[in-house]
Amino acid sequence: MKKIISLLVLLFLFNSCVPEDGPNYTFELRPVLSVDIPTEFTLGETYEITMHYNRPTTCHFFNNIYYEKNLNVRTIAVENAVKESNNCMETPNDATTCSFNFLVTSNGSYLFKFWRGKDEQGNNLYLEYEIPVTN
Repeated sequence: MKKIISLLVLLFLFNSCVPEDGPNYTFELRPVLSVDIPTEFTLGETYEITMHYNRPTTCHFFNNIYYEKNLNVRTIAVENAVKESNNCMETPNDATTCSFNFLVTSNGSYLFKFWRGKDEQGNNLYLEYEIPVTN
């Protein structure tokens, strides 16, 4: 009896680990075309920052905002999930937006670097904004 129960448990475990036949996704960064950002910040306040970018196909979907901080420098990019499919349609002029809230926690100024792609040598290019902080 123990062998039968053990066999049933093993069969259940193996069947529950079989991956589904759903769509596969890859992830890619999309260049930021423009940004809506204040010209100055007030210490302790929260600001919405909006990024504009193009969605090149119907299989590109917003996934996340890449956000890296180093002292008062913020490096930011838009990450899309790309559905692997044969029926994706090109949408070269599909401008879209995403936003995040930024809490001002230090004095001085912040340097925002929004990723806008790579040059011919493979170097990262950025839209840069230095935003002063007032009290």
